[in-house]
Amino acid sequence: MAHAVSLLWPNYSGILKEIFKDPESFRRTVTTLSRRYRTSLAGLVFIVIAALVAAKRFYSKSKQQKRPGLSQRQSSAVILKDGWSREIYVPNNGKLSRVVISPTKPITFQAHRRLFFDPIANNTHKQIGVNKKFLHQFSAIWAILVPRFRSKASMLLLIHTLFLFVRTYLSLVVAKLDGRIVRDLIAANGTGFIKGLVYWLLIAIPASYTNSIIKFLQSKVSLEFRTRLVRYIHDIYLDDTLNFYKVSNIDGGIEGIDQYITADLIKFCDAAASLYSNLGKPAVDFMIFSYQLRRNLGPLAVVGIFSNYFATAWLLKAMAPSFGLLTSVEGRLEGEYRNAHSKLITNAEEIAFYDGTALERSILIKTYARLASHIRAILRIKVSYIMFEDFIIKYSWSALGYLFSSLPVFLPNWSGDDAKTEMAPSLKAANKDFRERDRMKQFITNKRLMLSLADAGSRMMYSIKDLSELAGYTARVYSMLATLHRVHANAYGNKNPQVRARKQHKIKLYSLEDVQGTMHEGFDGIRFEHTPIVVPGLGRDLSAGELLVKDLNIRINPGEHLLISGSNGTGKSAVARVLGGLWPVFRGLVSKPLNKDISFLPQKPYLSNGSLREQIIYPSSEIEMYEAGKTDADLLDILRMVRLEYLPDREGGWNTKKQWKDVFSGGEKQRVMFARILYKQPRFAVIDEGTSAVSSDVEGLLYETCQKLGITLVTISHRPSLLRYHKAQLRLGEGAHGDEWVLEQTGTDEARLSVEREIAELEEQLGKIDELKHRRTEIADILLGKKTAGNSGV
Repeated sequence: MAHAVSLLWPNYSGILKEIFKDPESFRRTVTTLSRRYRTSLAGLVFIVIAALVAAKRFYSKSKQQKRPGLSQRQSSAVILKDGWSREIYVPNNGKLSRVVISPTKPITFQAHRRLFFDPIANNTHKQIGVNKKFLHQFSAIWAILVPRFRSKASMLLLIHTLFLFVRTYLSLVVAKLDGRIVRDLIAANGTGFIKGLVYWLLIAIPASYTNSIIKFLQSKVSLEFRTRLVRYIHDIYLDDTLNFYKVSNIDGGIEGIDQYITADLIKFCDAAASLYSNLGKPAVDFMIFSYQLRRNLGPLAVVGIFSNYFATAWLLKAMAPSFGLLTSVEGRLEGEYRNAHSKLITNAEEIAFYDGTALERSILIKTYARLASHIRAILRIKVSYIMFEDFIIKYSWSALGYLFSSLPVFLPNWSGDDAKTEMAPSLKAANKDFRERDRMKQFITNKRLMLSLADAGSRMMYSIKDLSELAGYTARVYSMLATLHRVHANAYGNKNPQVRARKQHKIKLYSLEDVQGTMHEGFDGIRFEHTPIVVPGLGRDLSAGELLVKDLNIRINPGEHLLISGSNGTGKSAVARVLGGLWPVFRGLVSKPLNKDISFLPQKPYLSNGSLREQIIYPSSEIEMYEAGKTDADLLDILRMVRLEYLPDREGGWNTKKQWKDVFSGGEKQRVMFARILYKQPRFAVIDEGTSAVSSDVEGLLYETCQKLGITLVTISHRPSLLRYHKAQLRLGEGAHGDEWVLEQTGTDEARLSVEREIAELEEQLGKIDELKHRRTEIADILLGKKTAGNSGV
């Protein structure tokens, strides 16, 4: 190595001496070489970038192929070593691709809460548009889109920006090459013309690649934005605080949240990604083309160009309608129309039985008519605005472009340095043709630069409208995120101390601002201490809640089965909602076991989209079932306990997937719900009318099986026959106002009298059956016109 250095050093030292001896000559040489080979250098840069991209893809595929084989399971979710992230494998081009999902940590939600409680961004009196409110809203969402510099989104934006610079540089090269080709064509210089065409075709390769990769990166940025937002929203929307229930049923701040998460989110991400490209490329063009035009046309032309841009921007902004507000209203109407169709699909059977086709059709027609009317209004507004916009940008700017391009010809003293340098030989030469060819080259080059600069400016001006539409999408996405954060923090209404102090408003009794109770989890039993059961008012208007049960005081220890009874509307299901955390605890203390030790069986059975196996183990996944050591044989034993052992054979096996809500009968649905309880085997189970479609013999079997497994039952039912399976009865709806309650132990004289009193009431109603039948016949005759109301004594 030392010998090689000693041999090469004299040569390199001589070169260095020449450089330092005549630095100006070295600078001219480097400039000449760079001008001569810059196209080649650009091509080399693209080859290197393409090679890096190909190497990265090859490395990713090879890494994926080296992974060990997967077990043949329906679910491949694996918790990683950090105990937080999950690893799943999804089909991709005939192979399995590894995807790591990192849920949003709770500390991140706490850190972002201040961004979505911002009074400026939540100012409802400020109109939707490109203003300070929009900047605050977009910056809050940007913290989710690009959380850190080393994130995937920031890397995509960085690469996107790099290619924007490259495309601008290629546009500059093409402009000069265009002028050179025209000059050689006019001069009949065949060699130069052919050489120019060869250069043109060579530059087309990296230029085409650049244009396609920029569109690709724009789509990738939009998809990455959407992926980050969807994961963030899912993590806060579907968490342990039950936000998915509270957003619609408790808060009521937004309607049709599915429209926000699906359609509005796509529009926002596409608009944000395209706006970055539409503003980034023109901004780069402005810097480079303005510098080059200043050298070619002089400072006067550049000042005129920029003055024209500023004047146009001011004029278009002043004339532009409120596209942000129009877009926001359009999104809301789209959501209403989508929601109307969703309700029709969800309640199709009920609507069919009620013969409500005509009414539902009229609702859909009216909903769509409002949407179509709004869209037509937007189109009418856009016609005049786009006509004015095109006249200014396309035609007025073209005329000014020709005017500024003529400066080197008519006012050579006002032209730029490059124009003077290239025109100098022409002024000295006597050949008029050479002077004309030189002017033609300058004009073509400057025209090309002016067109590129005008295109950049026009896209920036068009982006004013796009920016207004983005403001509308941003307002809707921000309102959804702000609502989710408000519900997640139980901050209903305006809980900002400064704002509340200014408002001096009085808190309504049992409103969502008046929640003072405590929920305690991990208790060995169920306990209500001085807890009122209240139907909460909507959080958006902070209305007062409706008191159903006053000052409930009960305790249920393990093994003390409780039956909750009462007439409709007395608060039986409301007790379960408070215990389950769906409704707030307004006063007192509610204690309950951990979620793994308590299960709820609601009135309406829920059957998920999945296999027969997944209906039994819901909400557990198949991998959790296998990890718990459970098998299909265990599931068959559970089905045998609820008299459903025939289901696997009837439906074609455990892996069969169907629309189970249409397959199972009412009794089968309720028995599947009991099968879930037997699979989980919690310490406590709250059952709300869970056997209304089950025969009495099977009903007794279900309750006896649960009790044998040590499950303490809290049953909500109208059936007195269930009292035999419980040790106590909680009767609601007592007292003069119907908000009192009575707790009775079964087997006592008081309980026996209560049952006898209920039986007597039923027998009294049955004794009037003949009278009621006769009355029904009379009413039918009146309706058919066989008898008048006066004759019947009505």
